[in-house]
Order: sequence, then structure tokens, then C-alpha cells
Amino acid sequence: MPITIDQVTDALRNVIEPDLKKDLITLKMVEDIAIDGLNVSFTVVLTTPACPLKDLIRNACVNAIVHFVDEKANVTVNMTSRTSSMRGSNQPVLPDVQNIIAVASGKGGVGKSTVAANLAVALARKGARVGLIDADIYGPSQHIMFGLEHEKLFVNEKDGKTYMVPLEKYGVKVLSIGMLVDPNQAIPWRGPMASKALNQLVSDAEWGALDYMLIDLPPGTGDIHLTLVSAVPLTGAVIVSTPQHVALADARKGISMFQMPQINVPVLGLIENMSYFTPAELPQNKYYIFGKEGAKNMAAQLSVPFLGEIPLVQSVREGGDTGIPIALDDHSPVSGAFDEVVDNIVRQVAIRNAEKAPTQRVSATAY
Repeated sequence: MPITIDQVTDALRNVIEPDLKKDLITLKMVEDIAIDGLNVSFTVVLTTPACPLKDLIRNACVNAIVHFVDEKANVTVNMTSRTSSMRGSNQPVLPDVQNIIAVASGKGGVGKSTVAANLAVALARKGARVGLIDADIYGPSQHIMFGLEHEKLFVNEKDGKTYMVPLEKYGVKVLSIGMLVDPNQAIPWRGPMASKALNQLVSDAEWGALDYMLIDLPPGTGDIHLTLVSAVPLTGAVIVSTPQHVALADARKGISMFQMPQINVPVLGLIENMSYFTPAELPQNKYYIFGKEGAKNMAAQLSVPFLGEIPLVQSVREGGDTGIPIALDDHSPVSGAFDEVVDNIVRQVAIRNAEKAPTQRVSATAY
């Protein structure tokens, strides 16, 4: 008997999306089913181009058709993606950006900006369209970490308004206040001036269509954080900490701020940076200089996802200083650690978008 579309559809109801815990047909992830004798083809629409489970889903689809329909079937699975998002095109700010993720820390010195830069690069290397805003107004660093200190920033005129054009490197669109000010001068701005600068980086730039925009926030829980949640509805926040108690105490406050009822931004998870020291000459050795699994344990206590560990190695610092993020190095174990963290982040974004309502912009009168 000839294979039918109904048979293929019923077979694919047995393929469960591992993160969303529902079958591909219920999730409307299957399109363009075509049958020619024993040749069966269809397209699976993933929730992100950076999906870490692509091969697993492909193999499960092939096995389902062979097992439930016809063992002689020749199955072709085309994989594409439409990044999951809770942001509609009617958004007044960044309408073509699917997900906006804040990268925050409770205190300075935990490597938040280094982590943000490498997360952006790792996402881009997986095929996602990525933007990065350096919102650390008083201590910008992303222009240095991407080797863009001496690059000229251009502007475009559109509808009578001037827009900055973010610089692009390693597949990431980057904009930092460090590109706009004299590198030898301090930025002695009061809160309202810093907040205005952040709003300009967000709304007065040509960001275009992005799957993910990362926003590198300053440490703490101050004006810039409140300006951001007022300016755009965030998909979620990622918190960076080191393992020691003093850093975790501040990270806990950062998580608490995003979870306040007035703000209510989903916390996608906690990243532990400088988890352990591994000497280059002894790559199998791990020395837990700042303590062991502090962030992992706190994530469990607070019921937020633990996104992974980033080791403390010299090459991470060197990558930031030279403008070549370590996530670009396929031979470095640290690059693999960032890949793992990114895989966990995109999973959490997909789950968040499937299960939670859109985040609302926070009214300035709410705090």
C-alpha cells in the first residue's frame, strides 16, 4: 500500500521535542510533507538555528517513519529554524529582534563582560543572528574585547532621523558607549545621562533582524537595570557569578531584582565563571581556587537553571585583551565550555517562550 501523509503525520507524533516535552506535530514543527513512492521528505522547523538537539531530532524522525510507516522508506529530513519568540512585530522598540537577554552580575570582577562577549560569539558560530549592546556605561569593554577600539562608527539617515550602524565582527553586531567617547576620559555622568545613553544604544541604532540580542549590564542593581526593563520587554536574564560566598551573595540580589513582582523578568539561569583553574601544561587537573560548585548549589536553592561552568585559564584573559574571544578557538576546552552554556541558554529561551507569557515593559512609576 502506498504511504500516506496521514501515516507520516501519525508517526511523527511519536517524536518528542526534548526540551518542550511535546510531539513535533502538536508543536507545529513539521511542514512540507511530500511522498513519492517510498521516498518521504518533510521539513522540521526548529526553535533556534543554534539548536543543540538538531541531530537527535533528525534521527528520531527517520526512525519514526521507518518503524511506524515502512521499514523500506527512504526518509529525507530538512532542518530549518524560526527562532521562538514572545515579541511581536508590533513592538515599538527593536521590532525585528526575537529575543533580548540581559547578562548581569551582582558585583564587579566576576568576568561578566568576558562571558557576554564569548556567549555572543558562540551563538553566532552556531548560526544565530546576534547583537551585543555594551550597557556598562561607566566601564565599557566590548569594543576592546572585539578589537574595535580604532574602528569608525557610521550613521545612516532614515525618515529624518539619524541612526548609528553597529559594527560587526565575528558574526556579532556590537555597539558600545566606548565607541563614542574619548578612551582617555572618564564618564562622570549622573544617572539620567547614563540612562539616556543606554536608550540611544537600544533605539537609535540600526540593529535589523536578530535572533538574540545580548545586553551586557553594569554590575549591581541600579539605574541602568531599571532603564533597560523600562525600555524593552526582556526575554530573560542570565546571571554571572564566581563560586565564592561574597560573589554569590551579590548574585542572589541580582536574581532577586529580576524576580521582583514590579519587574518580573524570567531568570534563564546562572553561569559560574572562574569555576576552577586548569594549567595549560596539566589540562586534566582542576584546582578550585574560589570554592567548588558554589553557583551550582545556589541555583538549586533558588530553583533557577544552572547553565554551566567556565574555567579560569590564561587564554580567556588573553582573548579579551587581544580582541579575539576564546570562543573562536575550536581547540580550546574553554570554547567547548561556552558552547555548552550557549546550548543551555537557547534551551531555556525555547522553554520560556513556550511556557510563559511575554515580559511586559516596566512602568517608570513601578519602582
